[in-house]
Amino acid sequence: MTRSSEGLSPQLHAYIVDHSTPVDSVLTDLVEETARLFPDHKGMQIGPEQGVFTTLLTRICGAREIVEVGTFTGYSSLCFARGLPDDGRLLALDISEEWTSVARRYWERAGVADKITLRIGPALESLRELPEEPRFDLAFLDADKEGYVDYWEELVPRVRPGGLILADNTLSHGRVVDTTNTSPAVQGIRDFNRRLVEDDRVTQVLLPLGDGLTLARKD
Repeated sequence: MTRSSEGLSPQLHAYIVDHSTPVDSVLTDLVEETARLFPDHKGMQIGPEQGVFTTLLTRICGAREIVEVGTFTGYSSLCFARGLPDDGRLLALDISEEWTSVARRYWERAGVADKITLRIGPALESLRELPEEPRFDLAFLDADKEGYVDYWEELVPRVRPGGLILADNTLSHGRVVDTTNTSPAVQGIRDFNRRLVEDDRVTQVLLPLGDGLTLARKD
C-alpha cells in the first residue's frame, strides 16, 4: 500500500488532504504508532483521503453490515465503523494477532469497538465458513494480492444486490502496466482486474485513489 495517492506529487497530495475532512487525533496517533511498531509494514495502511472516502461512502450507501478482508492495525476498519449506524456491524478478518492487538486498542479509543467483530485466521477459510447468502451491504478487500480472485469469488455471493465491494491496491504502484514485472503480487492484481472486467455480476470503476481503489456494485 501507499499513504499517498498514486502518481500525485507530495504537494498535490497534501493539498487534497488539507481540503478533505480533517483526520482526528485517534487516526493520527494510530498512523504514528503503526510506523513505530511496524516500520517495514507501515505502508499497508490506507491513506487519509481513502479513510475519509470510506467513511463517507459507508454513510452514503446506508451500510449496516460490512466485511473487511485484511485489517492490519485497524485504520480502515475504524473508518468504516465510524460510518455505520449505532446498530451497524463490521466483521474484520485478519491473520495476525500482533497487528490487530493495536487495532483493538484504537477501536476502543474511537468508541467503535462494539460495532466490530474480529476473526483471526486465514480469511479465505473464514469467508467460506459464512453462509453463502446475500448478507453484507459493503465489503472491503485489502489482503494478500495473490488471493484477490479467490476472495472475490467468496465475497460476491455474500453481498446483497445493490451492495458495494471495494478493493485496494488495484494499480499496484503502477506496476500493472509494466509488462516486464511478473511478480506474484502484481500478477495477482492483474488477474483480479481482468476478472472484474469479465464479471457480469457487477458494475465497477477503478479509481486512482491511493494505490488504486476499485469500487464495484453488485447488480
